[in-house]
Amino acid sequence: MTTTFYFISILIMVISIGVQFRFRSRARRFSQNGLANGLSGAEIATKMLHDHGIYDVQVIHTAGELTDHYDPTKKTVNLSDDVFFGRSTLAAAVAAHECGHAVQHAKAYSWLEFRSTMVGPVSVASRYMTWVILGGFVLAAMGIGTMLLKVGVVLFALTTVFSFVTLPVEFDASKRALAWLNDKNMVSTSEGNEAREALNWAATTYVMAALSSLATLLYYASLLMGDD
Repeated sequence: MTTTFYFISILIMVISIGVQFRFRSRARRFSQNGLANGLSGAEIATKMLHDHGIYDVQVIHTAGELTDHYDPTKKTVNLSDDVFFGRSTLAAAVAAHECGHAVQHAKAYSWLEFRSTMVGPVSVASRYMTWVILGGFVLAAMGIGTMLLKVGVVLFALTTVFSFVTLPVEFDASKRALAWLNDKNMVSTSEGNEAREALNWAATTYVMAALSSLATLLYYASLLMGDD
C-alpha cells in the first residue's frame, strides 16, 4: 500500500509540474497580447467593481509576479505589476477574477464565507503541523506513542479540507469574471477565449494542489494505522 501512495504522489507531482509550466507559458503569451479596448488591469478592476455597485473596495498595486489576490479584511484588490499596469488579455482576466472575489464578498457567497472562517485555524495548523508530524514520527519510532502523530495528521487534514474548500471559491470567481468581461464587451471573442483559457489553467493548479494534499494526507494516515 505504501508503494501505491508513493506512485500516486509522484504521479500527481509530475502532473502538477506540467500544469504549472503550462499555466506560466500561457500566462506569458497572453500577457503579450494587447487588449483591444486599451484598458489596464487596474481600470478593468475598478470598472467591474463599480458595475457591481461596489465602491468600498480599493484597487491597489502589489509587487511581484502572480501575487494577485483579494483581501476581504482590508477590502482591497491587490494586483501585481503585469496586471495592475498591463493592458493585455491576461491583465484583464486576472483583474476581473480578483474582483470576482470582491463580488462574492459583497454578496455573502457561502463558500467564501466558510473559507474565511477557516483562515485562522488553517494558518495555525500550517505553522506547526510539519514539526508536530516530525516529532510524532520520532516519538512513535521510540515506542512512546502515536498521540502527537495523530495531532499532526489532524492538523494536516485541516489544511487539506481548506484546499478543497478553495476550489469552488476560485471556480466561481472565474465564472463571474468571464461573464462580466463578455457581457460588458470588455473583450472580443478571441480575447474572451484567451481569458477563459488562462483562468482555467490557473484553476487547474488549485485542483492539483488539493489532490497532492489529499494524497499526502492518505499516506500519513496509512502510516499511522500501520498499513504496510
